Amino acid sequence: MSIMDYNKFENIFNKEIFENSKPKLIETIANEPNRYIGLFRPTKPKGKLLQNLLQSHEIRMGNAFELLFEEYFRILGYSILQKKFNDKKLDIDQCFKDNNAVYFIEQKMRDDHDSSKKRGQISNFEKKLNLMMNNYQGQKLIGIFYFVDPDLRKNENYYKLELPKMQNDYGIDLYLFYGKELFDFMNISDVWDEILVYLQKWKNSIPDLPELNFDLEPEQTFDEIKDLDPRIFRRLFENQEIFNDIVLTLFPQRKTLNLLLDYFKQKSSITIYGTLFNKLQRLL
Repeated sequence: MSIMDYNKFENIFNKEIFENSKPKLIETIANEPNRYIGLFRPTKPKGKLLQNLLQSHEIRMGNAFELLFEEYFRILGYSILQKKFNDKKLDIDQCFKDNNAVYFIEQKMRDDHDSSKKRGQISNFEKKLNLMMNNYQGQKLIGIFYFVDPDLRKNENYYKLELPKMQNDYGIDLYLFYGKELFDFMNISDVWDEILVYLQKWKNSIPDLPELNFDLEPEQTFDEIKDLDPRIFRRLFENQEIFNDIVLTLFPQRKTLNLLLDYFKQKSSITIYGTLFNKLQRLL
């Protein structure tokens, strides 16, 4: 019997990784268009756009795993605790409790970063340890430094040296885990086994590469991007090279652009939308 329904797993991953990827990409283009054009780049605009989407999906997969694990802990009866505090830089990735202890987890996708970053990771973990001690005084705390991918352990020896020192100085139980080790520790090994099965099924269902033609679903794309800040569109429409090389790569049939044109015309009583209408009309 499954712990989580596969449809819920799939929805978490698809929503977190793919939803809003179009407006995010368009914002990035508008804010830094020179990253996509110019002679001194080894890729053409389409290649750079594809690279950007792939990188975004990689980053957002880590967010998807945070949401996924929290949902598993909730299903299994753990009480989910506050993760966001006044200092947003010190948000806790996982925070929950059972009858015995409060657990907090610093969760990363993989241990493959360089020497300077590993020191920053440990320093950040110590700050979160102090935050948790202040917020859960008098309760048993268990801190976990965790990497989802068990196959990359570049800095494992470093963490195995630093965490025991921190544990000794603070008197708090601290652990380093990779992959299934976290779920073995929590006595819920079946969760990891299910995640591996679901993850393989999900990967088999997604395309090899992201789709760059946003005109394949113009109405959906329009709904996703129409309420972007007008300054984003202003930046995209003020440069002919950006429009030709980047905007028309994403909207080659101009279907979404024509929907935007109608939308701007409807709102043209507001000056900026009248300006956007005129700029886009000239470009089309």
